[in-house]
Amino acid sequence: MERWHNKLAVVTGASGGIGAASARAMLAAGLRVVGLARREAKLKELKESLPSNLKSKFIPLRCDVSNEDQVQSSFDWIERELEGPDVLLNNAGITRETELVTPGNTKKLREVIDTNVMAVIWCTRAAFNNMLKRDVEGHVLIINSIAGQQVLNFIDVLPSFNIYPATKFAITALTETYRQEFQLHTKKVRVTGICPGAVNTNIFPEEIHFYVKDMARLQPENIADAVLYALRTPPHVQIHDITIKPMGELF
Repeated sequence: MERWHNKLAVVTGASGGIGAASARAMLAAGLRVVGLARREAKLKELKESLPSNLKSKFIPLRCDVSNEDQVQSSFDWIERELEGPDVLLNNAGITRETELVTPGNTKKLREVIDTNVMAVIWCTRAAFNNMLKRDVEGHVLIINSIAGQQVLNFIDVLPSFNIYPATKFAITALTETYRQEFQLHTKKVRVTGICPGAVNTNIFPEEIHFYVKDMARLQPENIADAVLYALRTPPHVQIHDITIKPMGELF
């Protein structure tokens, strides 16, 4: 991790779960971290919970990544004040309880698409072009899901995940597209997709908690370990996909 010492990482959805765990792990590994999230108070709580020697290395920045203008203004600020990111962790993701066939649910579906897909596109576009301009070794990581590998069988097990698997299948395609596009412009920026199984986070809506409370699940720190593993590999190594499942997972 020496080459990442004091380099800058941007983490979306950093206020809790995988994002917060990954921010902690990268800070402990010597990086500086800008944490993006809608919940500014939670970002400040994370900063206050850090060891005193790491507090100054964490920069909380309120940003709703489902809003393109907020994403662009945040990355403009990061470039202006901090030069720009060397690492981007696209972590923000949501689900909504509905079914694809439910009338009048367009707002819910668009919220998931904008957060899970469009935010990745907006953040990666901004981060990559900054990396390209500065001619740095960079790494873009995307938290995908096993739902991006298979549409989970929810009949008699869980409520429908509706548009969520489609957004994660999109991330699977985007990750490969980024690998190819990055190579058109530079050999210095890598991309890695990480596909966890069930993780003990608050991504599930309250209505689904009843169904998942006894399910085998990973901890957010397990995914943070995978983030560090991908970052640790030599610059010529392309860790394209990592799939992580808890022992005893149903799917």
